[in-house]
Amino acid sequence: MSWILAVETSTEWCSVALGRRRPDAGEGGPACLVRHEHTGPRSSSRILPAVGEVLAEAGIALADCAAIAFGAGPGSFTGLRTACGVAQGLAFGADLPVVPVNSLMACAERVRLGEPRHPALPAGMPVLVALDARMDEAYAGAFRYDAAARAWQALTPMQVCGPDRVVLPDSPFWLAGNAATVFGERLAAAGAAAHAVPEAMPHAAAVVSLALDALARGDTVDAADAMPLYLRDKVAQTIAERQAAAESRATLASAGERP
Repeated sequence: MSWILAVETSTEWCSVALGRRRPDAGEGGPACLVRHEHTGPRSSSRILPAVGEVLAEAGIALADCAAIAFGAGPGSFTGLRTACGVAQGLAFGADLPVVPVNSLMACAERVRLGEPRHPALPAGMPVLVALDARMDEAYAGAFRYDAAARAWQALTPMQVCGPDRVVLPDSPFWLAGNAATVFGERLAAAGAAAHAVPEAMPHAAAVVSLALDALARGDTVDAADAMPLYLRDKVAQTIAERQAAAESRATLASAGERP
């Protein structure tokens, strides 16, 4: 059975999993070895040691894996670049394909695989994922699992928007992600949802589960073509604005003026 190594750092958690299908593929999610730690902005220093730990625990080498998967976003820009860069580097070194996995979809998969203290997701029930995107906005998207295709289907476009503007599915749905906790009543979806699972956040074990099905469909990319999924254009503008501000300060300083 094929092993997949997954890395997910789209939030404040550094999540690494090494997994493969259980002998009975229809029973639950994949069997995974996991390191899932709240590292804040320090994911970049923890992710490679965590990769080494799960490989050592399994007693395999990186080259024994069938693919490298990563949480492609949306999410923290620094975190997405970290996960993508690590996945690319590992894949290049071991000559493996890469499986980019939507981080919102990974939250929905987390709900499908089951969270402690929560009932099982009813068949065909849509899952609306809403995650805190900072800047008083949420990343959001709704999905429904197609059991025959073994894949999630998007029901709404992915968004980054104010909590009051999140598009809801047309039918009863479950809500996943931490936006309900962060925004409370400002997130209209929180009051409309049939059930909420705020603990369902991006996790490498869910990335493994989605990546195994993607690998079976041949949905992989070369390491050089792996890219994060960004929804917020404003961040690129902010980087440019910061650079412009720095250049302005340097110009003022060289002219002997105070900014």
